[in-house]
Amino acid sequence: MMLRILSLFVLLLTVGCTAQPRDLFNGRDLDGWTKHGGDATYVAEDGCIVGRRGPGHNTFLCTDEHFDDFNLELDFRWDETCNSGIQFRSRIYPEEQLVGGYQCELDPSDRSWSCGLFFEGPEGRWIAPLEDNPEGRAARRLDDWNHIRIRAQGHHIQIWLNSVLCTDHVDAEGDTTGFIGLQVHGGRTGVLRWKNIRLTEL
Repeated sequence: MMLRILSLFVLLLTVGCTAQPRDLFNGRDLDGWTKHGGDATYVAEDGCIVGRRGPGHNTFLCTDEHFDDFNLELDFRWDETCNSGIQFRSRIYPEEQLVGGYQCELDPSDRSWSCGLFFEGPEGRWIAPLEDNPEGRAARRLDDWNHIRIRAQGHHIQIWLNSVLCTDHVDAEGDTTGFIGLQVHGGRTGVLRWKNIRLTEL
């Protein structure tokens, strides 16, 4: 009887300690976020973070907080298409003053590699493109909201786009901590929206 009570207590304690999702964006302002890079602009508007292209290099709106293992979910759409991305486990390269780290690609081109895994930084490179994932390429919506889920646990990275698994990759050499960031690629036109940005620490 005592063993059964003890087991129930441990179960309740485990459930009570389960991490809960929390909002990284409060829906009203950009408190807790800092812009780096070029001259694109970010504003809080209608419950969304809205990024508008500007001159200069790629521009990033980054969380002031760093995260290790997590499950990140958010909704994203293009008002005006342009290349973009979601940074995670990222950092600032002090010499170049560039943002670097993993990027969940947001690709409006005909190639449609959205939610493939790219490494943003001075030595930018593709880690897990979608050339062999036709289902993932077909999951992107250009004229509607897209739901994105990024799960990073240890060196294992998984990314879903509208419930379709696009990236499932183990990168034994990659960083396991860093900030979250929203990218607006350098260029003339482009307007992007993000909302419902929720993170659960694992």
